[in-house]
Amino acid sequence: MKQSFQPLAASPRPFVLDDIKEPNLLRDQFPYTDVPRIVFDGQVIHPDPAPEIWITDTTFRDGQQARPPYKPRQIIELFKMLNRLGGPNGVIRQSEFFLYSKRDQEAVNGCLELGYQFPEVTGWIRADPKDFALVKSLGLRETGILTSVSDYHIFLKLKKTREKVMDSYLGVVKDALAEGIVPRCHFEDVTRADIYGFCLPFAAELMNLSRESGIPIKIRLCDTMGYGVTYPGAALPRSVDKLAYAFHREAGVPCELLEWHGHNDFHKVHVNAVTGWLYGISALNASLLGFGERTGNPPLEGAIIEYISLLGHRNGIDTTVITEIANYFRDEIKADVPSNYPFVGSEFNTTRAGIHADGVLKNQEIYNIFDTEALLNRPLKVSVTDKSGLAGIAEWLNEYAHDLLARDHREPINKRHPGVRRINDWVMEQYEQGRTTGISHDEMIAQAKHHLPSLFKSDFQKVKEAALAKGKAIAKRVSKSPDVLSLEPARIEAFLKTVVQGEPAIQLIAITNTEGHQISHVHTQRGEKGLFRPLFKENFTEHEWFRNVLETGQAYSSDLFFSRFTNKLVLTFAEPIRDSKGNIVAVMDVDLKFDELTQLVNRIPNDSPDQDEPAKATK
Repeated sequence: MKQSFQPLAASPRPFVLDDIKEPNLLRDQFPYTDVPRIVFDGQVIHPDPAPEIWITDTTFRDGQQARPPYKPRQIIELFKMLNRLGGPNGVIRQSEFFLYSKRDQEAVNGCLELGYQFPEVTGWIRADPKDFALVKSLGLRETGILTSVSDYHIFLKLKKTREKVMDSYLGVVKDALAEGIVPRCHFEDVTRADIYGFCLPFAAELMNLSRESGIPIKIRLCDTMGYGVTYPGAALPRSVDKLAYAFHREAGVPCELLEWHGHNDFHKVHVNAVTGWLYGISALNASLLGFGERTGNPPLEGAIIEYISLLGHRNGIDTTVITEIANYFRDEIKADVPSNYPFVGSEFNTTRAGIHADGVLKNQEIYNIFDTEALLNRPLKVSVTDKSGLAGIAEWLNEYAHDLLARDHREPINKRHPGVRRINDWVMEQYEQGRTTGISHDEMIAQAKHHLPSLFKSDFQKVKEAALAKGKAIAKRVSKSPDVLSLEPARIEAFLKTVVQGEPAIQLIAITNTEGHQISHVHTQRGEKGLFRPLFKENFTEHEWFRNVLETGQAYSSDLFFSRFTNKLVLTFAEPIRDSKGNIVAVMDVDLKFDELTQLVNRIPNDSPDQDEPAKATK
């Protein structure tokens, strides 16, 4: 079905294909045996921004060409984050995908099923009519098509002439139009191409087809080798501003049909892309964390920050998602993210100089690019070296102990604290002995534990808390069992017997009615039942765990105590048993051995206090 869009005006001037017989490799700029040269023609183009700018994504196309492929589920999760990052106004307008493998198609279908308006899912195919069947079968409205434009590709790779190549490209575009698919022609290697002899004549023909068909035809300007430059007066084909001017003002291609796609071979990928915005190109094509073929593409998170800088507002962007994306790449995808990479590196907002850290203590605004905690959920950090000084060490400690200090309403650690001075003495001693590396996180924690022990929980406290959480999880799961909830004595006895046999941390377990009398036997570990004989006929109404559950209606857990029967360190847990109407009809109590619980902390990593799954009997 044809797409409706604003009819295009005629090209301001005609362009004629220069069908040369030998390739023009522009040796004055690209000698190959030397570093490429930047040539100036003395003509300066003034900024001519596109009326509207946006970002398009190539994480799942070009972004996969320099790293192991993403799994479909990873693509879907990242796509969800792109939707949240770009916001409801479509700042991230589209995302392109490979379509060839089952893995590609699974990812595409998974993203389409989310039903998002933005980013729109688009394809990427070769200039082959057969590939349009893939685009159509997946229900995509738009696809990228490889249309290389430099003589390096036309003559040296494709072994054709300019005329034959253009004819073949136009034929493929017509096939797309016949299917009602928006073609996006990738002008591959445009910064090494003959702009007036091939590129603009080709663009003019595309615009003619667009006018005839009533379907937009997009042009992606691909700086495939990263040759683009932004210097005033630089000459074509390397000048980004003159490329934008030539396609928009001279060939009459509307801003909204122009897109910039760059590479970082010469460290210019981000500035080149943003320059495209400033000179009439609406779409900036980028990849998350800059991952892309060879040196990578414009980093999408950098484009987001630049977009906000240029517009002066966020337009629905959620910048905090940038940190979620970075964490997902590190933790789930296991990608290598340089620690100092802007906005996403683990230490991008970490200062190491002592004089800087001293400024941070006085006011973070002095040495932080913006409020990274508010915008990226990334508090400012300092790293310790011999240049950190007392201020740097104090800031590191305050950062590390931020939650503890806030919880206890304690003042930040001052650089005059004796512990800070002792740590500083140790640091300086390290460097006086010839050390050249920074002080590691683990080393700083070790020093802080020694000199400022009040900042840390003891190892015993940590183990105790973990054991308590594990015990609560066990008690909750057992009490939620259908066998226990049935209140049928035979089912309860069989179930509790099996539970105790399978869980050596249990010292005893029993169920008591609301009058304090047991409705189950006291189940213990094998050979220990005789130790608990005094409990068999005891009324429990005066026991703390029993009263607490009935009075509050909540689960109960005790502190550590020594069992009067076994003299072992134990914890008591009690859970209310409710009928179908929610009334408490019984109380289950279980004593758990502390030493066994501490082993369970590592042995059963999937247990958690929040699990509601009923316990299963263990043989």
